[in-house]
Amino acid sequence: MTAQRVQRAAGPIDVLDWRRRVTALYARVRANDDVRAAHADWRAERDDLFANHPASPVPAAVRASFARLVYAPYDPAIRFEIAIDGAEPMRMEVPTGTDGVVPFERVGRIELDALGSLDVWWLASYGGGVFLPMKDTNPATYGGGRYLLDTVKGADLGGDVDPESGTGTLVVDLNFAYNPSCTYDPAWACPLAPPGNTLRVPIEAGELLPGTVAVPSA
Repeated sequence: MTAQRVQRAAGPIDVLDWRRRVTALYARVRANDDVRAAHADWRAERDDLFANHPASPVPAAVRASFARLVYAPYDPAIRFEIAIDGAEPMRMEVPTGTDGVVPFERVGRIELDALGSLDVWWLASYGGGVFLPMKDTNPATYGGGRYLLDTVKGADLGGDVDPESGTGTLVVDLNFAYNPSCTYDPAWACPLAPPGNTLRVPIEAGELLPGTVAVPSA
């Protein structure tokens, strides 16, 4: 059931509820062997959250006119379960207007076949978590980059861990790339994709810019 639209400022309990729903959504995605159906569920739930939830990044003043997010059709060729390769340690400190300086440490690198490679980051502050942003050359995507994984906030597509070696794999599905909240409201503080997270090709997948007309699947 779609919730009634709320056009008030979000409070802490609203943000808690948002985090719970996002975490539950990604748990459903990981549990669903039908990746197209999982992607459709992800899209529908995010549309509902953005249109109706008080913690939506869409400003309350314009939320009543919001219809839905824009996505490219699902492409199974750009879903990977991939090992994290070693990479020289690197630290990234992102200044924000709301959360101070947010530190990240590079913990590895993933190779996405002919598409290129992406650095894998770890949030080096309370809670921790894998952070995997991606920037590409598709003009229909947000210029600062999109997010593939942000596990501290529930965006986790899965993978395996070897407890003996401390190594593992990540499920990286470019169809689940999503815009940071600052795409919709500059009041949000969003870490953007650094140079090591830039693919020099257009990625025709995932969430697109508002107002973009997605090409329907064949």
